[in-house]
Amino acid sequence: MAFTPPTVEQLGLYLGLDEIDGNRADLLIASAISLCQTVVKPLPEGADAVVLSVAGRAYVNPQQVSYETIGPMSVQRPQGSGGLYLTKSDKSALKSLAGRGGAFTVDPTPATADPSPTWPIDDAGFADEFEPGWGYS
Repeated sequence: MAFTPPTVEQLGLYLGLDEIDGNRADLLIASAISLCQTVVKPLPEGADAVVLSVAGRAYVNPQQVSYETIGPMSVQRPQGSGGLYLTKSDKSALKSLAGRGGAFTVDPTPATADPSPTWPIDDAGFADEFEPGWGYS
């Protein structure tokens, strides 16, 4: 099954909003998809969760406000908590969904490799001549 882009309604449900600006949400979803495609292209099935996360962050905090006070209430958000961006976790999730990013092993041995020795040996399994000083006569 291929990637299906999330809808404006899904973004509204994700954010817990009863009303959502459709044009703005469409723009953010399309931009989030483009941003995700810089990591993995084509986007794999399940990438809609990452797209919703990226678009949702941008929808609720477009100016990247880090500290806000309204009356007696104040809110401080971590740096980089707004705008349209991918976190390290987002990138990792996209790679994992695409089947990439894990450990792997490479065997450099050719398929035609022969396990027998390539040097000359006699019937006893020793080389015919030894260098002086090794205790063999």
